[in-house]
Amino acid sequence: MDLAAMSDESRQSKPKALAQPCAKPSLWARFKKWLFGRSDSPGSAQQSIPYKEMLKDGICRVNDRLYTKTVTFSDVSYQLTQNDEKSAIFDSYCNFLNYFDASISVQFTFVNKRINIADFIRSIDIPAKDDKFDDIRKEYSDVLKGQLEKGNNGLVKAKYITFGVEADSIKEAKPRLERIEADVLANFKTLGVSARSLNGTERLEVMHSQFHPDGTEKFAFDWRDIPSTGNGTKDAIAPTSFNFGDGRTFRMGTHYGATSYVQILAPELSDRLLADFLDLTSPVTINMHIRSIDQTEAIKMVKRKLSDLDSMKITEQKKAVRHGYDMDVLPADLVTYGKEAAALLNDLQSRNERMFLVTFIVMNVAPSKRQLENDIFAAAGIVQKHNCSLRRLDYQQEQGLMSSLPLGLNQIEIQRGLTTSSTAIFVAIDLLGAKLFTPNKPSSYAIVRHIMDGRHKAYFALTG
Repeated sequence: MDLAAMSDESRQSKPKALAQPCAKPSLWARFKKWLFGRSDSPGSAQQSIPYKEMLKDGICRVNDRLYTKTVTFSDVSYQLTQNDEKSAIFDSYCNFLNYFDASISVQFTFVNKRINIADFIRSIDIPAKDDKFDDIRKEYSDVLKGQLEKGNNGLVKAKYITFGVEADSIKEAKPRLERIEADVLANFKTLGVSARSLNGTERLEVMHSQFHPDGTEKFAFDWRDIPSTGNGTKDAIAPTSFNFGDGRTFRMGTHYGATSYVQILAPELSDRLLADFLDLTSPVTINMHIRSIDQTEAIKMVKRKLSDLDSMKITEQKKAVRHGYDMDVLPADLVTYGKEAAALLNDLQSRNERMFLVTFIVMNVAPSKRQLENDIFAAAGIVQKHNCSLRRLDYQQEQGLMSSLPLGLNQIEIQRGLTTSSTAIFVAIDLLGAKLFTPNKPSSYAIVRHIMDGRHKAYFALTG
C-alpha cells in the first residue's frame, strides 16, 4: 500500500477540530473597561506612573525607547536688569533653545510647592556658638521666624529641565545623554545660571513631592532596601490612590487636582506670564513640553501654508470678478494670515529662528475642591491678563498629571507652533531661590536673607 496515499487517507478520515469560541475577557478586565474606558488601565497607583526604570545615575527609562535626564537650575535676575542686559540674556536663551534639534525632546518644569515648615524653620535657624554674638543670632532667627509666620514662605520654587533621546538600549542612550547634559550645563554657565544634574534619588524625591503636595510626608528611600523589601522605586513615591473618575478633576491621595492647558491666542507674548504664575500663593506646576521641528521641514510647512493662502486668494478674486466687484478686496483674515505667514517664513530663512511645537500645561492641587476651583480661577485670571486662555483638559486628567511629572513624556497632543523668540519669552524669569525679606524699621534698611543649596547669605540694603 502506498504510504503517501495512506497518509492522505488518514488525514481525510481524521475528524476536523471544532472551532473554539473566543475567550471572554475576565471580570476584572471588563470592570476596568467600564470604569476607565479601556481594559488595559493600570490596576494600582504604581502602575499609573509612566516610567519603566529609574537608574541611580539619574537616567530614566520612560518606555522601551525613550531615555531622559533632569537638570535643576536657578535663573538670572532677568526682570530687575536694564533693557540692554535683558536683550543679551534673551538672546542667550534663544541660542540655548536652538541647541535642541528634532531628535531631542525637552520639558521645562516650574514647581510652586509646599515644604515641611518644621524643616524650613530648622534651615533658617542660626545655632549658638557660645560667644558674644549669640544674642544677635537669636534675635535675627526670631525675626526670620516671625516673618515666616506672616509671609508666604511655606512655598518654595523649583525649576527643572528634562531632556530625552530615543535609543534601542541604555548602552546607546547613555553617551548621548551625557553629551547633551554637558552641553546644557555649559550653556547655563554661559548664562550665569547655577545648574546641576539630578541623580536617581533626587528625581524620585521631586516626583514624591508632586504626589504628596502638603509637604508633611517625608521621602524615605534607599537603593539598598530594594532587594530586602521587594519594593521598587514607584512604591517610594506613589500616593495612596489615584481617582480619575471625574472628567475635569482628579483625586491624588487626600488632595484634589486639575490639569489645564494654555491656549496661546495673543499676537505678542509677555515675559511676565510665567513669573506671574509662580507668584501665586498656592501650589502650582507649570510644564512646557518643547519639540523642535527640523528647519528644512519647518520652511516647507510654511511654504505649503503660503501656497494654500495664495490659492484661497485666487478663488476669492475669481469670485469677485464673477460678481462684478473689485478683485483687490479680500477677506481681512486672509490678508492677515498671509502677512503673518510671510513674516514667519522670513524669520526662519533670514534670522536665527527655529520652529518649535510647544505644549503648555498647568496643574493645580488643593486640599479641597472649593480651594481647587479658587486656585484655578486665579490662574485663569493671570492667563486672561496676557490675552491667552486657560482650558481644562476634559477627560484627559490622568494624561495631564503624568505629563506634569519631570519625565520628559508628553501625553497631551495639543501643540502650538512657536518660533525661538516666542518660546524663549516664557523661560526668562526672575527667581533666585528662596528669599526672606525682613524690614528693619528703625534704620529703614532691608535685611535680605538668601537661601540656596543649603548656604545662607545676609544682605543689608537701603529700601525704596
